[in-house]
Amino acid sequence: MKEIAVFSGQASGGFAAEICGHLGVPLLPSRLQRFANDCLEVQLLENCRERDVFIVQPLVKPVQENLMELLMMIDAARGASAGRITAVMPHYSYARSDKKDAPRISIGGKLVADLLTTAGASRVLTMTLHAPQVQAFFGVPVDQLHALRELAAHFQDLDLSNTIVVSPDLGNAKAATAFSRLLGTPVAAGAKERFENDRVQITSIIGDVRDKDIVVLDDEIANGSTVLELLDHLAKMGARKARVVCTHGIFSNGAVERIAERDDVIEVLCTDTVPIGADKSHPKLKVISVANAFAEAIRRIHTGESVSELFQGEGINV
Repeated sequence: MKEIAVFSGQASGGFAAEICGHLGVPLLPSRLQRFANDCLEVQLLENCRERDVFIVQPLVKPVQENLMELLMMIDAARGASAGRITAVMPHYSYARSDKKDAPRISIGGKLVADLLTTAGASRVLTMTLHAPQVQAFFGVPVDQLHALRELAAHFQDLDLSNTIVVSPDLGNAKAATAFSRLLGTPVAAGAKERFENDRVQITSIIGDVRDKDIVVLDDEIANGSTVLELLDHLAKMGARKARVVCTHGIFSNGAVERIAERDDVIEVLCTDTVPIGADKSHPKLKVISVANAFAEAIRRIHTGESVSELFQGEGINV
């Protein structure tokens, strides 16, 4: 794999290094400089000419800063005559902005997709988009991975005979159904309404959860308001202990503490697509690595093999 070149933005150094370890290639150096007027300058410190370049950078807090660095790294690789440039975004936060649901608002998911392709990205590799249709915003190929297999492996030694997977809303029900198949459990879903100031209400649960242990599956947890509302509703319906599972653990405003302090929550499980800060040491939080999944996808993209074959039979489109 001598023609491959992997660079990392500031938000993803450790994750990118783990990917490179699985690939058996070095993580190539780059330099980020901030001028006195607060403008950024990016320089890739290794040759890119005619190479297959992968730039790893999740769009996480500070999102705009990390996005600008990614755009400049892509532009630098294009200016250095890279053969192909793949933007590897473990978390694409602007996927939440996928529709015009109020007057005079920007559809950020489409705008950022245009920026990435204009900068020179020839391909995008990401994981578990909040809105899968965002793939259509890009004018270049998009490979969307998911972490259901890695998350399910955490449960392989547990007795799940009295367990049900619950999706917080109907939009995530397809992923929850695929996850329940991997675990061999039934599935249920909540009906959710969202109001101003990020307030949510679960109006009903479709499925029988009484006297069942619960695995809550969501694509991402930010403030945790949806999960907490769901857990309250499940408790009222007679559910027992719960495990909370997500791909992207954003965990803003003390979300881990607020979820984990509940007596009915056994653990909170997420992947490392988003760098986990001080919450990483919480005794109820478990972080699963998905660097190997990204490494295998990068290898397949580089060699021209199918990425979708990684998920055949799991009921998830990539």
